[in-house]
This record gives sequence, C-alpha cells and structure tokens, in this order.
Amino acid sequence: MDHPLVRSGIRSLLDSMSDIQVVAEAGDGHEALRLIEEYQPDVVLMDISMPNLSGLQATVRVTRNFPKVHVIILSMHSSEEYVSRALASGAAGYLVKTCSASQVEQAIAIVASGKTYLGLPDVVADAAVHKSAEKTLLERLTPRQSEVLRLLAEGGSMKTIAQSLDISVKTVETHRAELMNRLDLHDIASLVRFAVKVGLISLED
Repeated sequence: MDHPLVRSGIRSLLDSMSDIQVVAEAGDGHEALRLIEEYQPDVVLMDISMPNLSGLQATVRVTRNFPKVHVIILSMHSSEEYVSRALASGAAGYLVKTCSASQVEQAIAIVASGKTYLGLPDVVADAAVHKSAEKTLLERLTPRQSEVLRLLAEGGSMKTIAQSLDISVKTVETHRAELMNRLDLHDIASLVRFAVKVGLISLED
C-alpha cells in the first residue's frame, strides 16, 4: 500500500490480533514481490491499487512464483467485475476496505487454511466466482478455437467462417464440436451467451 498512514493503521490492527505476526510491509508492487520472496509469508494483504505494479499484476506473479503464499486483495470496489479479476489473478481472498476488523481476522484465518474468503454478499461472490471460472475456460482455448468461437458468436455460417480463416467447412465443424465439448455447451445460442459473458464479443452497436 502506497500510503504510510494506511499501512500503519492496518499494521496496528494486525498486531492486536492473536496468532498473527506482521513480517513486512511494502509501498508498491515491486517492493511487495521482493519482500514476499525474502519472508515467504503465509498470507499477504495486497492493495489492488499500487504504483509501479498493480496489486492484481503482483498477485499473478506471487501465485506463479510462490504458490504457498496466499493473497487477499484489499479494494474500494465491491463489484462482480473487480472480484472476478482478483480471483482470475490467483487471489485467495477479497476484502472491501470498509470491512470490519473481525472480517479481516476471519479472512486471514480462512485463507491461511487454504480456503477462499470473499467478504461480499453471496450474490456478488457467486457471480464473481462463476465469471472467473468462465474466463479461465476461455484462456484454455487455443487461439484458433477462440477465433472460431468469436466468429460463430457473431453469426457467421460454417461456410463464411471457413472462407474467412481459409480452412475447410469440415475443419470449422470440428472446431465447433471441440468448443462445445470443452465448454460443455451444446448449441450455438449457449456459445453466443458465453462469448458475451467473457467479453469476446459485444452486443452493443
């Protein structure tokens, strides 16, 4: 967190909690990564907005390089989009900065045990988890599968997609079958809804 006063307040809060030891604090994302590598903490409270390297960017690196370190994102935002992005980055927890001290303590305990904690209303949390899972599925598609999905969702026929990609109609049909199997979606309408949800296409003019 880049504001020393805020960091000081959070540190005082954490120091007052039993079974919690603060080993370090950082003012930006790069410093956070350096300190995480040095101390290998069980849990990191990561501000979503930090200079030089954002909290989400730092979280991606933490989960990739230090899989035993669990990250809780702190944010002013409680929308489904922000939460799903945090989960997609590898965060194990999400807290809004207006949360209570007891929520912080509960979140740390739950995340340290290897579980996920989302300090949000169930409807927002459930939607965020669902959206994160859908984006993860999209990332597992090959570039060609994503391209075929986009063209199908935009209303392209087998023939026009084949011409656009310079492949045979049979190959397009094979890609479509693979998409439906991988995404567990069984008709074009479902593929269109999926493409819209993950932002692959827009229904806006």
